[in-house]
Amino acid sequence: MDGGGAGGGGGSAAAAYGGKSGATVGVRIHHSRRLPDFLQSVNLKYVKLGYHYLISNLLTLCLVPIMVVIIIDASQMNPNDVRQLWIHLQYNLVSVIIISAFVVFGSTVYITTRPRPVYLVDYSCYKAPDSLKAPYERFMRHSRLTGDFDESSLEFQRKILERSGLGDETYVPEAMHSIPPQPSMQAAREEAEQVMFGALDNLFANTNIKPKDIGVLVVNCSLFNPTPSLSAMIVNKYKLRGNIKSFNLGGMGCSAGVIAVDLAKDMLQVYRNTYAVVVSTENITQNWYFGNKKSMLIPNCLFRVGGAAVLLSNKARDKRRAKYKLVHVVRTHKGADDKAFRCVYQEQDNDMKTGVSLSKDLMAIAGGALKTNITTLGPLVLPISEQLLFFATLIIKKLFNKNVKPYIPDFKLAFDHFCIHAGGRAVIDELEKNLQLLPLHVEASRMTLHRFGNTSSSSIWYELAYIEAKGRMRRGHKVWQIAFGSGFKCNSAVWEALRNVKPSKSGPWEDCIDRYPVKIVS
Repeated sequence: MDGGGAGGGGGSAAAAYGGKSGATVGVRIHHSRRLPDFLQSVNLKYVKLGYHYLISNLLTLCLVPIMVVIIIDASQMNPNDVRQLWIHLQYNLVSVIIISAFVVFGSTVYITTRPRPVYLVDYSCYKAPDSLKAPYERFMRHSRLTGDFDESSLEFQRKILERSGLGDETYVPEAMHSIPPQPSMQAAREEAEQVMFGALDNLFANTNIKPKDIGVLVVNCSLFNPTPSLSAMIVNKYKLRGNIKSFNLGGMGCSAGVIAVDLAKDMLQVYRNTYAVVVSTENITQNWYFGNKKSMLIPNCLFRVGGAAVLLSNKARDKRRAKYKLVHVVRTHKGADDKAFRCVYQEQDNDMKTGVSLSKDLMAIAGGALKTNITTLGPLVLPISEQLLFFATLIIKKLFNKNVKPYIPDFKLAFDHFCIHAGGRAVIDELEKNLQLLPLHVEASRMTLHRFGNTSSSSIWYELAYIEAKGRMRRGHKVWQIAFGSGFKCNSAVWEALRNVKPSKSGPWEDCIDRYPVKIVS
């Protein structure tokens, strides 16, 4: 479908066709399909970029300690000290004017430049009805009955499904359950409405927010962009106010959910005392591939129905009931490089059937984007001790010995939970290895892939819901959401829990969390 899922799929395909199976369907493992070893190279310019973000808030960092020192000194003064200070100031008007001007100027600059906090009040993930479930056997039977796939393509899909990490309870849209499939524009609209309105209805019910209170609406869906837009469909359904700031993001891949949050955050810096709603989804109905080009068949096997609606606020009073506060968003775009731009590419095959083609260099490109992103994010989140160790080894490597491996910081010291986009099993495996994570840290991603499949940009919200349903989210915990997308992009969002978070009503894991985690068959 798009970058993140395709990236996972490409890796899964490579993993699925090692040894004998590779000879069966003519797919070979390319070393470029694996993420590069981060221990071998770190680009200094991206480290500098991370520190640029840090230094951009230098004024705030300097003013806050000064104000704290002044307040502490003032609290220790007795009445006689205050009287002596007043007498001194009476005869030193210039000092009074200078100090007053400095205080007024500094306070004004601090207040006007200080970013407003953005709170995540609540979110909702769509859960499709049981009638849309697509167990492995039914999926393969329907693929054969359509008559569009030759035996080689059917075998390819079978192997992908066996090694994909998906379970038997994922969902495909109604149109794909018909024989033959009926991927019409009307069916695609119905899928979009079911997913978006289902998530929004639950969100409004859980938060008691009136639709008229929404000031900003951001919708992202990569491959289905009808006219009127998806955002217009939501405005019409819920009769949102006429001056709402609405945006519809298309073609941005599985990482577009983080992009949508970033856009909503920027809008909340401009418009005071308002709510923003982010809706992240993907549409499968009109984007199913009915050809036999293997690089285009992977999305059929991995992508499933899903979507999420997120309520953000900049209202101070919402801090008391909000689940999280947005701490950082770091976005990396590799589109200037031709290989990165074309590694996930929607096009037509020789039979004029449309699909998304995956490059053999996809995993290497994803790894480069990830490396850029985390070396930019590192200075913002890592403890000073980790940063000093990293810089010390980096300097030694640059000046003395090029064979010295850079010290890769331990991101487990910065984050309590990891929501890695469930694009495919191989991506999760490689991130677990390269970031030196424990199985517990990637459990939410693996179980989301197993239960819901690749739901594109909304998968990071299903993963967060899993962590909450397991009762693992505590006040002060930091969460790292990271996703890949076509273009090629790697984007990160960091959240801080404002309380011990419990799962919301009618959550996606409500009736099945006791069955998880499950063992994934290799």
